[in-house]
Amino acid sequence: MQAITDAELLGFSRLMMQAAGIALAPSKKALVSGRLARRVQALGLQTYAEYLDHVQRDAAERQCAVDLLTTNETYFFREPRHFAFLAEQILPRADSARPFRVWSAACSSGEEPYSVAMVLAEHLGSRGWEVLASDISTRVLEQARAGIYPMERAEKIPQAYLKAYCLKGVGAHAGSFRIAPALRERVAFRAINLNAGLPDVGVFDLILLRNVMIYFDQPTKAQVCQRLAAALRPGGHLFVGHSESLNGLDCPLRSLQPAVYRRELPPGAARSV
Repeated sequence: MQAITDAELLGFSRLMMQAAGIALAPSKKALVSGRLARRVQALGLQTYAEYLDHVQRDAAERQCAVDLLTTNETYFFREPRHFAFLAEQILPRADSARPFRVWSAACSSGEEPYSVAMVLAEHLGSRGWEVLASDISTRVLEQARAGIYPMERAEKIPQAYLKAYCLKGVGAHAGSFRIAPALRERVAFRAINLNAGLPDVGVFDLILLRNVMIYFDQPTKAQVCQRLAAALRPGGHLFVGHSESLNGLDCPLRSLQPAVYRRELPPGAARSV
C-alpha cells in the first residue's frame, strides 16, 4: 500500500474538522496512516485517497474512521484536584431538593464518568443524582457501557471506592474488574457530537470536558464553550483539562481556579464556591 500523501492527510483533516471539530496537524501524518492502514487493507483498497472517497460516501465507514482517529487517553481519577473540588466545594452546597446532574462530555472508555459516579455515591448516598456520559466514538462507548477494565487500571482508584463499587473478575475474567451494577445503572451513555447542535440533554450542575479543547481551533472552542455554558445551570461548574484555558473566548463562564469555571448567577442571587 502506498504511503499517505500530504493531499490525503489534508482530506482526512477536513473530514475530522467537519465531523468533530478536531484539527489534524501535518505532524500527525504517521498517526493517521498507522490508525487507518488496517481498514484500507481490509476493504481491498490501494490508497488512502480511495479510502477517503469511500468514507465520504459511506456513513458507517465514516464513523469508523472518526473512531480510529479520535484520541481516547484516560484513566480513573485523572486530575485528582477536580474530584477533591467536587467533593469538598460543590457537593456540600448542592440543592437537595433536586437531583444533582453531571455530564462527562468526552467520556472515552468510561473511566471519568465512573470516577464521578463513585464520588457522588459516596457523598450523596441515596439522594438523587445522575451522570450522563457522551463521546463521539461509538467504539469507546461500547467499552464504557460494559464497564470492564484490566486490573492495572484500578491503580488510581481509592481503595475504599475499589472495594465498594468494583467487582474483581474471576475465572475467564481473572485479571480484570467490573464496575458494580448498582453504579453502572446510574450512568447513561450516549453518542453526542459537541461540534454540532446539542440534543435535548437538560441542564447540569457540573460538566467535564477535559483534555479535549486542545484539539479544537479557536472558533470551534468558542462554539463548544457556548453550547456547554447553555447546558449549565446558573452557578454550575465546568471542568476543563489542567493544560487548557477558556481565556479569550466569548463565554459566560468565570474562572475560579485553573481549569475550573462557573456559570455566573443572575444578579442578586446568593453566591458560593
